[in-house]
Amino acid sequence: MKQILITSPEGSNSEKRVAITENGKLVEIFYEDFQEDRLVSNIYKGRVEDVLSGLGSAFVDVGEEQSLFLSRSEINQAILRSRGFDPNEYPPHINKVINEGESLIIQVKRGVIGTKNPQGTTKVSLPGRYWVFLPKDSRLGISRRITNDEEVRRLKDVARDLKEDSEGLIARTASMNASASDLKRDFNFLLGTWKGVEEEAKKVKPPHLLHAHTNIVRRTIRDRLLDDVDRVVTDSKDVYDDILDYIHYLRMNDYKDRIEFYEKNAPLFENYGVEQALKKCLQREVPLELGGYLAIDETEALTAIDVNTGSNVNHKNQARAILNTNLAAADEIPLQLRLRKISGIIVVDFVDMYTDRDQQKVINRLKSNLRKDRVPADFIDMTPLGLVEITRKREGESLADLMEGQKN
Repeated sequence: MKQILITSPEGSNSEKRVAITENGKLVEIFYEDFQEDRLVSNIYKGRVEDVLSGLGSAFVDVGEEQSLFLSRSEINQAILRSRGFDPNEYPPHINKVINEGESLIIQVKRGVIGTKNPQGTTKVSLPGRYWVFLPKDSRLGISRRITNDEEVRRLKDVARDLKEDSEGLIARTASMNASASDLKRDFNFLLGTWKGVEEEAKKVKPPHLLHAHTNIVRRTIRDRLLDDVDRVVTDSKDVYDDILDYIHYLRMNDYKDRIEFYEKNAPLFENYGVEQALKKCLQREVPLELGGYLAIDETEALTAIDVNTGSNVNHKNQARAILNTNLAAADEIPLQLRLRKISGIIVVDFVDMYTDRDQQKVINRLKSNLRKDRVPADFIDMTPLGLVEITRKREGESLADLMEGQKN
């Protein structure tokens, strides 16, 4: 059973928190006030304040505490074309493309990480229920979770009919089997939003906020309420009413019966085991169901995960015990990456196996579980020393850093 739990204590200053559980186990947690960065996905009219030609980057003032860092790879096709460059290649010198003092429509791609400035992009993307609209990019894509070839072809055909050649569309997981009318309505809403951004940009001087991202509750409902979710439970009547209004607006009335208002005396997160799980999720050692444990060490350069058999190796069939431990680890590691929001390079040291066949079983299990992650996470290779390399796209600070920030 998959559940979305939303807590928003009434009459307090506590932030909204969203937890996702699968079969009673916490797999993801989000915080409204300090998850990644509240600026992420906002769109601004910014002013280029500094161009660093040697580094191929610039800083753009958007009126926030820190300027956005803009690399040359984040300059959109339209800007490149307008200045005589091939839109499929990075410009050799950023100062040939943008100039100090000029205005840009720029979106926050990634929030503050450590001492690094938030990252900006002129490759604006607007997510809806069924599509991600790319107004300055001609790319056409389909969610990797949609694997039916016939459905992929249908969605590509619909996308080509809806968008202009200079625009891009990515079909989200929710678009699978969606009606043509719903797909068109979602696209028209995103197109109208972008036109509103452009009109606003013509009227104002930089720096100026043009479009703010959707709040955490609506974003969760839009992006995560799919057929695999059994229930959405919230302890706030205001949030409950807002969710019902929002799913009606999105024409998701089939999901209405899955929304529940929690009225018990015990706090929602405590009753569902979320608070208890949070206390454990930052511990270095993670026990595995069949015995053994993971030892997780996060560093600035990479995350190292060591798989240990513990007492589980004391088995009459030692090879089988080791295989079972590694298979359990291959199930648990992707869950821990999601829960702890670990990104970048991950190196896993599985217990040495007796046969290549056992090794392949573990790798196949790991690959299969990594594909379930919404954040791109990929098995890269096994090193000559037998270490498994994984990469996971960075989308913000890790849970450890976020919770440390909460304490401070």
